[in-house]
Amino acid sequence: MIDSNPGAAPRAESDRILIFDTTLRDGEQSPGASMTLEEKLKVAELLDAMGVDIIEAGFPIASEGDFEAVAQVAQRVKRATVAGLARSAAKDIDRAGEALRHAAQPRIHTFISTSPLHMKFKLNKEPAEVLEMVTASVKRARNYVADVEWSAEDGTRSEIDFLCRCVELAIKAGATTINIPDTVGYTIAEEYQALFETVRARVPDSDKAVFSVHCHDDLGLAVANSLAGIKGGARQVECTMNGLGERAGNAALEEIVMALKVRADRLPYHTSIDASMLTRASKLVSAVSSFPVQYNKAIVGRNAFAHEAGIHQDGMLKHAGTYEIMTPESVGVGKTSLVMGKHSGRHAFKEKLKELGYELGDNAFEDAFLRFKDLADRKKTVYDEDLVALVDDEIVHAHERIKLVALSVIAGTGGPQSAALTIDVDGRRLTYQATGNGPIDAIFNAIRALVPHEAVLELYQVHAVTEGTDAQAEVSVRLAEDGKTVTARGADPDTLVASARAYIAALNKLMVKRGRHRPEILAG
Repeated sequence: MIDSNPGAAPRAESDRILIFDTTLRDGEQSPGASMTLEEKLKVAELLDAMGVDIIEAGFPIASEGDFEAVAQVAQRVKRATVAGLARSAAKDIDRAGEALRHAAQPRIHTFISTSPLHMKFKLNKEPAEVLEMVTASVKRARNYVADVEWSAEDGTRSEIDFLCRCVELAIKAGATTINIPDTVGYTIAEEYQALFETVRARVPDSDKAVFSVHCHDDLGLAVANSLAGIKGGARQVECTMNGLGERAGNAALEEIVMALKVRADRLPYHTSIDASMLTRASKLVSAVSSFPVQYNKAIVGRNAFAHEAGIHQDGMLKHAGTYEIMTPESVGVGKTSLVMGKHSGRHAFKEKLKELGYELGDNAFEDAFLRFKDLADRKKTVYDEDLVALVDDEIVHAHERIKLVALSVIAGTGGPQSAALTIDVDGRRLTYQATGNGPIDAIFNAIRALVPHEAVLELYQVHAVTEGTDAQAEVSVRLAEDGKTVTARGADPDTLVASARAYIAALNKLMVKRGRHRPEILAG
Protein backbone atom coordinates (compact mmCIF):
# COMPACT_ATOMS: atom_id res chain seq x y z
CA MET A 1 0.00 0.00 0.00
CA ILE A 2 1.36 3.42 -0.96
CA ASP A 3 0.71 6.59 1.00
CA SER A 4 2.48 9.91 1.20
CA ASN A 5 5.34 10.19 3.65
CA PRO A 6 4.96 13.35 5.76
CA GLY A 7 8.56 13.04 6.89
CA ALA A 8 10.00 12.97 3.38
CA ALA A 9 12.54 15.56 2.29
CA PRO A 10 11.12 18.66 0.55
CA ARG A 11 10.80 18.28 -3.18
CA ALA A 12 11.86 20.78 -5.82
CA GLU A 13 9.58 23.75 -6.40
CA SER A 14 9.90 23.09 -10.14
CA ASP A 15 8.06 19.80 -9.58
CA ARG A 16 5.18 21.41 -7.72
CA ILE A 17 1.82 21.24 -9.48
CA LEU A 18 -0.54 24.15 -8.92
CA ILE A 19 -4.16 23.08 -8.45
CA PHE A 20 -6.59 25.43 -10.19
CA ASP A 21 -10.10 24.52 -9.07
CA THR A 22 -12.92 25.62 -11.35
CA THR A 23 -15.81 23.89 -9.55
CA LEU A 24 -17.50 27.23 -8.94
CA ARG A 25 -17.23 28.27 -12.60
CA ASP A 26 -16.92 25.36 -15.05
CA GLY A 27 -18.47 22.95 -12.57
CA GLU A 28 -21.51 25.15 -12.05
CA GLN A 29 -22.08 25.22 -15.81
CA SER A 30 -23.34 21.63 -15.60
CA PRO A 31 -27.07 21.81 -16.40
CA GLY A 32 -28.96 21.96 -13.11
CA ALA A 33 -25.85 22.39 -10.96
CA SER A 34 -26.23 26.08 -10.07
CA MET A 35 -25.26 27.04 -6.51
CA THR A 36 -26.45 29.85 -4.28
CA LEU A 37 -24.05 32.52 -3.07
CA GLU A 38 -23.87 31.01 0.42
CA GLU A 39 -23.16 27.58 -1.04
CA LYS A 40 -20.38 28.97 -3.22
CA LEU A 41 -18.79 30.66 -0.23
CA LYS A 42 -18.83 27.44 1.78
CA VAL A 43 -17.23 25.53 -1.08
CA ALA A 44 -14.61 28.27 -1.60
CA GLU A 45 -13.68 28.30 2.09
CA LEU A 46 -13.26 24.53 2.13
CA LEU A 47 -11.18 24.55 -1.07
CA ASP A 48 -8.98 27.25 0.43
CA ALA A 49 -8.52 25.26 3.65
CA MET A 50 -7.75 22.13 1.63
CA GLY A 51 -4.82 23.83 -0.09
CA VAL A 52 -6.17 24.68 -3.54
CA ASP A 53 -3.80 27.22 -5.15
CA ILE A 54 -6.25 29.03 -7.45
CA ILE A 55 -10.03 29.17 -7.10
CA GLU A 56 -11.90 30.23 -10.23
CA ALA A 57 -14.95 31.78 -8.60
CA GLY A 58 -17.08 32.56 -11.66
CA PHE A 59 -17.64 34.48 -14.87
CA PRO A 60 -18.38 38.04 -13.67
CA ILE A 61 -19.91 39.33 -16.93
CA ALA A 62 -22.37 36.40 -17.11
CA SER A 63 -24.80 37.73 -14.51
CA GLU A 64 -25.14 39.86 -11.40
CA GLY A 65 -25.12 36.64 -9.40
CA ASP A 66 -21.80 35.54 -10.87
CA PHE A 67 -20.31 38.99 -10.32
CA GLU A 68 -21.41 38.99 -6.68
CA ALA A 69 -20.09 35.47 -6.16
CA VAL A 70 -16.63 36.38 -7.49
CA ALA A 71 -16.59 39.58 -5.42
CA GLN A 72 -17.62 37.78 -2.22
CA VAL A 73 -15.21 34.88 -2.70
CA ALA A 74 -12.46 37.41 -3.44
CA GLN A 75 -13.09 39.07 -0.07
CA ARG A 76 -13.52 35.82 1.89
CA VAL A 77 -10.52 33.83 0.59
CA LYS A 78 -7.14 34.94 1.91
CA ARG A 79 -4.68 32.18 0.98
CA ALA A 80 -5.61 31.02 -2.50
CA THR A 81 -5.51 33.16 -5.63
CA VAL A 82 -9.05 34.04 -6.78
CA ALA A 83 -9.68 34.08 -10.53
CA GLY A 84 -12.48 35.54 -12.60
CA LEU A 85 -13.10 34.40 -16.18
CA ALA A 86 -13.38 36.88 -19.05
CA ARG A 87 -13.65 36.65 -22.79
CA SER A 88 -11.34 38.86 -24.83
CA ALA A 89 -13.94 41.64 -24.93
CA ALA A 90 -13.02 44.81 -23.04
CA LYS A 91 -16.31 44.84 -21.07
CA ASP A 92 -15.66 41.28 -19.85
CA ILE A 93 -12.19 42.14 -18.63
CA ASP A 94 -13.34 45.38 -16.97
CA ARG A 95 -16.11 43.52 -15.16
CA ALA A 96 -13.69 40.86 -13.94
CA GLY A 97 -11.26 43.50 -12.73
CA GLU A 98 -14.04 45.19 -10.78
CA ALA A 99 -15.19 41.92 -9.19
CA LEU A 100 -11.64 41.08 -8.07
CA ARG A 101 -10.67 44.47 -6.71
CA HIS A 102 -10.72 43.30 -3.05
CA ALA A 103 -8.93 39.99 -3.61
CA ALA A 104 -5.68 39.45 -1.74
CA GLN A 105 -4.33 37.60 -4.79
CA PRO A 106 -6.45 38.36 -7.89
CA ARG A 107 -6.17 36.75 -11.31
CA ILE A 108 -8.00 37.55 -14.54
CA HIS A 109 -8.40 34.51 -16.77
CA THR A 110 -9.08 35.63 -20.32
CA PHE A 111 -9.59 33.40 -23.33
CA ILE A 112 -10.31 33.28 -27.05
CA SER A 113 -10.82 30.45 -29.52
CA THR A 114 -7.83 29.51 -31.67
CA SER A 115 -9.00 26.50 -33.71
CA PRO A 116 -10.03 27.01 -37.37
CA LEU A 117 -13.47 25.57 -36.58
CA HIS A 118 -14.12 27.97 -33.70
CA MET A 119 -12.66 31.02 -35.41
CA LYS A 120 -14.83 30.50 -38.49
CA PHE A 121 -18.15 29.41 -37.00
CA LYS A 122 -18.08 30.73 -33.43
CA LEU A 123 -16.11 33.95 -33.66
CA ASN A 124 -16.57 34.71 -37.35
CA LYS A 125 -13.10 36.24 -37.32
CA GLU A 126 -9.93 35.91 -39.35
CA PRO A 127 -6.75 34.63 -37.65
CA ALA A 128 -5.15 38.08 -37.86
CA GLU A 129 -8.05 39.57 -35.86
CA VAL A 130 -7.69 36.89 -33.20
CA LEU A 131 -3.97 37.64 -32.87
CA GLU A 132 -4.76 41.30 -32.26
CA MET A 133 -7.36 40.37 -29.64
CA VAL A 134 -4.89 38.13 -27.79
CA THR A 135 -2.50 41.05 -27.27
CA ALA A 136 -5.20 43.59 -26.49
CA SER A 137 -7.01 41.39 -23.97
CA VAL A 138 -3.91 40.45 -22.01
CA LYS A 139 -2.68 44.04 -21.90
CA ARG A 140 -6.07 45.27 -20.71
CA ALA A 141 -6.17 42.61 -18.00
CA ARG A 142 -2.68 43.64 -16.86
CA ASN A 143 -4.07 47.10 -16.16
CA TYR A 144 -6.09 45.50 -13.35
CA VAL A 145 -3.90 42.67 -12.05
CA ALA A 146 -0.33 41.43 -12.28
CA ASP A 147 -1.47 37.81 -12.55
CA VAL A 148 -3.08 37.16 -15.94
CA GLU A 149 -3.92 33.77 -17.38
CA TRP A 150 -4.54 33.41 -21.11
CA SER A 151 -6.33 30.40 -22.60
CA ALA A 152 -6.51 29.12 -26.17
CA GLU A 153 -10.05 27.75 -26.33
CA ASP A 154 -10.17 24.50 -28.34
CA GLY A 155 -6.38 24.51 -28.19
CA THR A 156 -6.00 20.81 -28.99
CA ARG A 157 -7.73 21.28 -32.36
CA SER A 158 -5.72 24.39 -33.27
CA GLU A 159 -3.03 24.56 -35.93
CA ILE A 160 0.32 24.35 -34.18
CA ASP A 161 1.96 27.32 -35.94
CA PHE A 162 -0.96 29.60 -35.16
CA LEU A 163 -1.22 28.33 -31.58
CA CYS A 164 2.47 29.03 -30.98
CA ARG A 165 2.08 32.55 -32.36
CA CYS A 166 -0.88 33.21 -30.02
CA VAL A 167 1.05 31.93 -27.01
CA GLU A 168 4.06 34.06 -27.94
CA LEU A 169 1.92 37.21 -28.15
CA ALA A 170 0.16 36.44 -24.87
CA ILE A 171 3.45 36.05 -23.00
CA LYS A 172 4.87 39.17 -24.64
CA ALA A 173 1.76 41.12 -23.55
CA GLY A 174 2.26 40.00 -19.94
CA ALA A 175 0.43 36.70 -19.41
CA THR A 176 1.90 34.81 -16.48
CA THR A 177 -0.01 31.57 -17.10
CA ILE A 178 -0.71 29.92 -20.46
CA ASN A 179 -3.55 27.42 -20.59
CA ILE A 180 -3.94 25.07 -23.57
CA PRO A 181 -7.26 23.34 -22.88
CA ASP A 182 -8.71 20.22 -24.41
CA THR A 183 -12.05 22.00 -24.54
CA VAL A 184 -14.05 19.20 -26.12
CA GLY A 185 -12.21 16.20 -24.67
CA TYR A 186 -10.80 15.23 -28.06
CA THR A 187 -7.10 14.62 -27.52
CA ILE A 188 -5.24 11.54 -26.25
CA ALA A 189 -2.35 11.44 -23.80
CA GLU A 190 0.54 11.11 -26.27
CA GLU A 191 -0.75 14.00 -28.40
CA TYR A 192 -1.31 16.25 -25.41
CA GLN A 193 2.14 15.67 -23.94
CA ALA A 194 3.74 16.32 -27.33
CA LEU A 195 1.68 19.51 -27.76
CA PHE A 196 3.09 21.03 -24.57
CA GLU A 197 6.61 19.93 -25.40
CA THR A 198 6.35 21.50 -28.86
CA VAL A 199 4.82 24.81 -27.77
CA ARG A 200 7.28 25.24 -24.91
CA ALA A 201 10.22 24.49 -27.21
CA ARG A 202 9.11 26.76 -30.06
CA VAL A 203 7.76 29.81 -28.23
CA PRO A 204 10.34 32.45 -27.19
CA ASP A 205 10.38 33.19 -23.43
CA SER A 206 8.06 30.26 -22.70
CA ASP A 207 9.93 29.83 -19.40
CA LYS A 208 8.43 33.13 -18.22
CA ALA A 209 4.95 31.60 -17.93
CA VAL A 210 3.44 28.65 -16.13
CA PHE A 211 1.74 26.28 -18.57
CA SER A 212 -1.63 24.83 -17.63
CA VAL A 213 -3.85 21.89 -18.61
CA HIS A 214 -7.66 21.95 -18.68
CA CYS A 215 -9.18 18.69 -19.86
CA HIS A 216 -12.78 17.66 -20.44
CA ASP A 217 -13.92 14.08 -20.10
CA ASP A 218 -15.94 13.47 -23.27
CA LEU A 219 -13.91 10.32 -24.04
CA GLY A 220 -13.19 9.49 -20.39
CA LEU A 221 -9.57 10.64 -20.77
CA ALA A 222 -9.51 13.90 -18.80
CA VAL A 223 -7.35 12.71 -15.91
CA ALA A 224 -4.98 10.68 -18.12
CA ASN A 225 -4.57 13.64 -20.48
CA SER A 226 -3.97 16.04 -17.58
CA LEU A 227 -1.18 13.82 -16.25
CA ALA A 228 0.29 13.63 -19.76
CA GLY A 229 0.27 17.42 -19.95
CA ILE A 230 2.20 17.56 -16.69
CA LYS A 231 4.81 15.23 -18.18
CA GLY A 232 4.95 17.61 -21.15
CA GLY A 233 5.88 20.52 -18.88
CA ALA A 234 2.59 21.91 -17.58
CA ARG A 235 2.72 22.89 -13.91
CA GLN A 236 -0.89 23.87 -13.35
CA VAL A 237 -3.91 21.56 -13.54
CA GLU A 238 -7.42 22.95 -13.96
CA CYS A 239 -9.93 20.56 -12.45
CA THR A 240 -13.11 20.25 -10.39
CA MET A 241 -14.28 18.29 -7.39
CA ASN A 242 -16.08 15.10 -8.47
CA GLY A 243 -15.23 15.94 -12.10
CA LEU A 244 -18.23 18.29 -12.20
CA GLY A 245 -18.50 20.31 -15.41
CA GLU A 246 -19.89 20.85 -18.90
CA ARG A 247 -21.16 17.78 -20.76
CA ALA A 248 -19.18 14.78 -19.43
CA GLY A 249 -17.34 16.98 -16.94
CA ASN A 250 -13.76 17.98 -16.17
CA ALA A 251 -10.72 16.19 -14.84
CA ALA A 252 -11.50 15.26 -11.22
CA LEU A 253 -9.34 17.08 -8.67
CA GLU A 254 -9.33 14.14 -6.26
CA GLU A 255 -8.11 11.74 -8.96
CA ILE A 256 -5.30 14.07 -10.07
CA VAL A 257 -4.09 14.60 -6.50
CA MET A 258 -4.12 10.93 -5.53
CA ALA A 259 -2.56 9.76 -8.80
CA LEU A 260 0.38 12.05 -8.07
CA LYS A 261 0.58 10.83 -4.47
CA VAL A 262 0.23 7.10 -5.08
CA ARG A 263 2.35 6.92 -8.24
CA ALA A 264 5.09 9.33 -7.23
CA ASP A 265 7.52 6.70 -8.54
CA ARG A 266 6.43 7.46 -12.11
CA LEU A 267 4.98 10.92 -11.56
CA PRO A 268 7.57 12.72 -9.39
CA TYR A 269 5.45 15.80 -8.73
CA HIS A 270 3.61 17.14 -5.69
CA THR A 271 0.73 19.44 -4.75
CA SER A 272 -0.21 21.46 -1.67
CA ILE A 273 -3.52 19.66 -1.25
CA ASP A 274 -4.41 18.12 2.13
CA ALA A 275 -5.72 14.85 0.72
CA SER A 276 -7.43 13.93 3.98
CA MET A 277 -10.04 16.61 3.15
CA LEU A 278 -10.93 15.23 -0.28
CA THR A 279 -13.92 13.17 0.82
CA ARG A 280 -15.36 16.06 2.83
CA ALA A 281 -15.00 18.42 -0.14
CA SER A 282 -16.56 15.84 -2.44
CA LYS A 283 -19.60 15.45 -0.19
CA LEU A 284 -20.08 19.21 0.16
CA VAL A 285 -19.90 19.81 -3.60
CA SER A 286 -22.30 16.92 -4.18
CA ALA A 287 -24.71 18.35 -1.62
CA VAL A 288 -24.74 21.94 -2.87
CA SER A 289 -24.80 21.00 -6.57
CA SER A 290 -27.30 18.17 -6.01
CA PHE A 291 -25.17 15.96 -8.27
CA PRO A 292 -24.77 12.55 -6.60
CA VAL A 293 -21.36 10.91 -6.72
CA GLN A 294 -21.53 7.55 -8.48
CA TYR A 295 -20.95 4.66 -6.10
CA ASN A 296 -17.91 3.34 -7.97
CA LYS A 297 -16.31 6.77 -8.45
CA ALA A 298 -12.54 6.67 -7.95
CA ILE A 299 -11.23 8.00 -4.60
CA VAL A 300 -14.48 9.43 -3.20
CA GLY A 301 -17.18 7.00 -4.33
CA ARG A 302 -19.15 5.08 -1.73
CA ASN A 303 -17.61 1.80 -2.93
CA ALA A 304 -14.06 3.09 -3.42
CA PHE A 305 -12.92 1.26 -0.27
CA ALA A 306 -15.64 -1.41 -0.11
CA HIS A 307 -14.87 -5.09 -0.52
CA GLU A 308 -17.61 -7.66 -0.98
CA ALA A 309 -16.02 -10.53 -2.93
CA GLY A 310 -14.89 -13.31 -0.62
CA ILE A 311 -11.43 -13.52 -2.16
CA HIS A 312 -10.95 -9.78 -1.69
CA GLN A 313 -12.18 -9.86 1.90
CA ASP A 314 -9.81 -12.72 2.69
CA GLY A 315 -6.91 -10.77 1.22
CA MET A 316 -7.86 -7.60 3.11
CA LEU A 317 -7.97 -9.45 6.41
CA LYS A 318 -4.46 -10.78 5.80
CA HIS A 319 -2.99 -7.50 4.53
CA ALA A 320 -4.88 -4.36 3.45
CA GLY A 321 -2.35 -3.74 0.69
CA THR A 322 -3.61 -6.77 -1.20
CA TYR A 323 -6.57 -4.80 -2.56
CA GLU A 324 -6.06 -1.19 -1.48
CA ILE A 325 -3.36 1.02 -3.00
CA MET A 326 -4.10 3.82 -0.53
CA THR A 327 -5.64 3.91 2.92
CA PRO A 328 -9.19 5.22 3.37
CA GLU A 329 -7.85 7.64 5.98
CA SER A 330 -5.50 9.21 3.43
CA VAL A 331 -8.48 10.68 1.58
CA GLY A 332 -10.63 11.36 4.65
CA VAL A 333 -12.70 8.20 4.69
CA GLY A 334 -13.17 6.85 8.21
CA LYS A 335 -14.49 3.43 9.05
CA THR A 336 -18.27 3.37 9.46
CA SER A 337 -19.07 4.03 13.08
CA LEU A 338 -22.12 2.78 14.94
CA VAL A 339 -21.50 4.58 18.23
CA MET A 340 -23.76 7.60 17.72
CA GLY A 341 -27.28 7.16 19.05
CA LYS A 342 -30.10 8.71 21.02
CA HIS A 343 -28.03 8.78 24.23
CA SER A 344 -25.13 10.69 22.67
CA GLY A 345 -24.63 14.21 23.99
CA ARG A 346 -23.52 17.47 22.45
CA HIS A 347 -19.83 16.90 23.15
CA ALA A 348 -19.77 13.49 21.47
CA PHE A 349 -21.79 14.86 18.56
CA LYS A 350 -19.40 17.77 18.11
CA GLU A 351 -16.37 15.47 18.20
CA LYS A 352 -17.98 13.18 15.64
CA LEU A 353 -18.64 16.15 13.34
CA LYS A 354 -15.00 17.22 13.66
CA GLU A 355 -13.94 13.69 12.76
CA LEU A 356 -16.14 13.94 9.66
CA GLY A 357 -14.65 17.32 8.75
CA TYR A 358 -17.37 19.72 9.93
CA GLU A 359 -16.89 22.90 11.93
CA LEU A 360 -20.28 24.48 12.57
CA GLY A 361 -21.17 27.79 14.20
CA ASP A 362 -23.19 27.74 17.42
CA ASN A 363 -26.61 28.18 15.82
CA ALA A 364 -25.90 25.73 13.00
CA PHE A 365 -24.56 23.21 15.51
CA GLU A 366 -27.67 23.45 17.70
CA ASP A 367 -29.94 22.99 14.68
CA ALA A 368 -27.90 20.00 13.53
CA PHE A 369 -27.89 18.49 17.05
CA LEU A 370 -31.67 18.76 17.33
CA ARG A 371 -32.07 17.06 13.96
CA PHE A 372 -29.61 14.38 15.01
CA LYS A 373 -31.55 13.63 18.22
CA ASP A 374 -34.76 13.45 16.23
CA LEU A 375 -33.09 11.09 13.76
CA ALA A 376 -31.69 8.94 16.57
CA ASP A 377 -35.16 8.57 18.05
CA ARG A 378 -36.55 7.39 14.72
CA LYS A 379 -33.64 5.26 13.46
CA LYS A 380 -32.10 2.22 15.14
CA THR A 381 -28.51 2.85 14.04
CA VAL A 382 -27.00 6.21 13.08
CA TYR A 383 -24.12 5.76 10.64
CA ASP A 384 -21.50 8.30 9.62
CA GLU A 385 -23.26 8.55 6.25
CA ASP A 386 -26.46 9.52 8.07
CA LEU A 387 -24.68 12.35 9.85
CA VAL A 388 -23.08 13.58 6.63
CA ALA A 389 -26.47 13.61 4.89
CA LEU A 390 -28.09 15.34 7.88
CA VAL A 391 -25.49 18.11 8.20
CA ASP A 392 -25.12 18.67 4.46
CA ASP A 393 -28.90 18.91 4.20
CA GLU A 394 -28.88 21.50 7.00
CA ILE A 395 -26.16 23.52 5.22
CA VAL A 396 -27.99 23.45 1.90
CA HIS A 397 -31.36 24.50 3.33
CA ALA A 398 -30.11 26.98 5.97
CA HIS A 399 -30.52 30.15 3.87
CA GLU A 400 -33.67 29.29 1.94
CA ARG A 401 -36.47 31.83 1.66
CA ILE A 402 -39.11 29.10 1.54
CA LYS A 403 -38.89 26.49 4.31
CA LEU A 404 -40.84 23.37 5.21
CA VAL A 405 -42.58 23.67 8.58
CA ALA A 406 -44.96 20.71 8.76
CA LEU A 407 -46.33 17.95 6.57
CA SER A 408 -48.99 15.30 7.05
CA VAL A 409 -50.04 12.86 4.35
CA ILE A 410 -52.96 10.49 3.85
CA ALA A 411 -52.13 7.61 1.53
CA GLY A 412 -53.26 4.06 0.79
CA THR A 413 -55.29 1.97 -1.61
CA GLY A 414 -58.59 3.64 -0.80
CA GLY A 415 -57.64 7.15 -1.86
CA PRO A 416 -57.78 9.93 -2.52
CA GLN A 417 -54.23 10.65 -1.44
CA SER A 418 -53.82 14.06 0.16
CA ALA A 419 -51.14 16.22 1.76
CA ALA A 420 -51.52 19.02 4.31
CA LEU A 421 -48.46 21.25 4.01
CA THR A 422 -47.27 24.22 6.05
CA ILE A 423 -44.40 26.34 4.79
CA ASP A 424 -42.62 29.50 5.91
CA VAL A 425 -42.08 32.16 3.25
CA ASP A 426 -39.91 35.01 4.54
CA GLY A 427 -41.41 34.60 8.01
CA ARG A 428 -45.00 34.19 6.85
CA ARG A 429 -46.61 30.81 7.52
CA LEU A 430 -48.97 29.35 4.95
CA THR A 431 -50.92 26.09 4.95
CA TYR A 432 -52.67 24.25 2.15
CA GLN A 433 -54.18 20.80 1.64
CA ALA A 434 -54.06 19.22 -1.79
CA THR A 435 -54.91 15.89 -3.35
CA GLY A 436 -52.97 14.07 -6.03
CA ASN A 437 -52.30 10.89 -7.90
CA GLY A 438 -50.34 9.45 -4.99
CA PRO A 439 -48.81 11.12 -1.92
CA ILE A 440 -45.82 12.64 -3.74
CA ASP A 441 -48.07 14.25 -6.34
CA ALA A 442 -50.28 15.58 -3.55
CA ILE A 443 -47.28 17.13 -1.77
CA PHE A 444 -46.00 18.77 -4.94
CA ASN A 445 -49.50 20.03 -5.77
CA ALA A 446 -49.66 21.67 -2.34
CA ILE A 447 -46.31 23.36 -2.90
CA ARG A 448 -47.42 24.60 -6.34
CA ALA A 449 -50.61 26.00 -4.82
CA LEU A 450 -48.76 27.88 -2.09
CA VAL A 451 -45.95 29.11 -4.36
CA PRO A 452 -47.41 29.35 -7.89
CA HIS A 453 -44.91 28.59 -10.66
CA GLU A 454 -44.71 27.07 -14.13
CA ALA A 455 -41.65 24.90 -13.56
CA VAL A 456 -41.70 21.40 -15.00
CA LEU A 457 -40.56 18.48 -12.86
CA GLU A 458 -37.85 16.79 -14.97
CA LEU A 459 -36.43 14.42 -12.38
CA TYR A 460 -37.61 12.78 -9.18
CA GLN A 461 -35.17 10.26 -7.74
CA VAL A 462 -34.91 8.49 -4.38
CA HIS A 463 -32.06 6.50 -2.89
CA ALA A 464 -31.24 5.25 0.61
CA VAL A 465 -28.27 6.80 2.40
CA THR A 466 -27.55 3.56 4.29
CA GLU A 467 -28.93 0.04 4.46
CA GLY A 468 -32.08 -1.08 6.23
CA THR A 469 -35.75 -0.20 6.20
CA ASP A 470 -35.09 2.69 8.61
CA ALA A 471 -32.47 4.27 6.34
CA GLN A 472 -32.60 7.96 5.57
CA ALA A 473 -33.98 8.72 2.14
CA GLU A 474 -32.17 11.18 -0.08
CA VAL A 475 -34.38 12.65 -2.78
CA SER A 476 -33.20 14.53 -5.87
CA VAL A 477 -35.53 16.88 -7.74
CA ARG A 478 -34.86 18.74 -10.98
CA LEU A 479 -37.07 21.64 -12.10
CA ALA A 480 -36.97 23.44 -15.45
CA GLU A 481 -38.55 26.77 -16.35
CA ASP A 482 -37.91 29.06 -19.34
CA GLY A 483 -34.64 27.36 -20.18
CA LYS A 484 -33.41 27.48 -16.58
CA THR A 485 -32.71 24.17 -14.87
CA VAL A 486 -32.00 23.55 -11.19
CA THR A 487 -31.44 20.42 -9.15
CA ALA A 488 -31.72 20.05 -5.39
CA ARG A 489 -31.77 17.36 -2.75
CA GLY A 490 -33.45 16.70 0.56
CA ALA A 491 -32.77 14.05 3.21
CA ASP A 492 -34.98 12.59 5.92
CA PRO A 493 -35.90 9.14 7.26
CA ASP A 494 -39.38 9.85 5.93
CA THR A 495 -39.26 9.70 2.13
CA LEU A 496 -42.27 12.01 1.85
CA VAL A 497 -40.63 14.68 4.01
CA ALA A 498 -37.37 14.32 2.06
CA SER A 499 -39.37 14.77 -1.16
CA ALA A 500 -40.96 17.98 0.11
CA ARG A 501 -37.60 19.33 1.26
CA ALA A 502 -36.00 18.54 -2.11
CA TYR A 503 -38.80 20.18 -4.15
CA ILE A 504 -38.76 23.29 -1.95
CA ALA A 505 -34.96 23.48 -2.19
CA ALA A 506 -35.18 23.32 -5.99
CA LEU A 507 -37.86 26.00 -5.97
CA ASN A 508 -35.65 28.25 -3.84
CA LYS A 509 -32.81 27.83 -6.32
CA LEU A 510 -35.17 28.57 -9.20
CA MET A 511 -36.28 31.80 -7.50
CA VAL A 512 -32.64 32.87 -7.26
CA LYS A 513 -32.06 32.05 -10.92
CA ARG A 514 -35.15 34.01 -11.93
CA GLY A 515 -33.68 37.00 -10.17
CA ARG A 516 -36.84 37.63 -8.16
CA HIS A 517 -36.29 39.20 -4.76
CA ARG A 518 -39.48 37.72 -3.29
CA PRO A 519 -41.27 34.53 -4.29
CA GLU A 520 -44.86 34.75 -5.41
CA ILE A 521 -47.14 33.17 -2.82
CA LEU A 522 -50.78 32.18 -2.53
CA ALA A 523 -52.91 35.11 -1.47
CA GLY A 524 -54.64 35.00 1.89
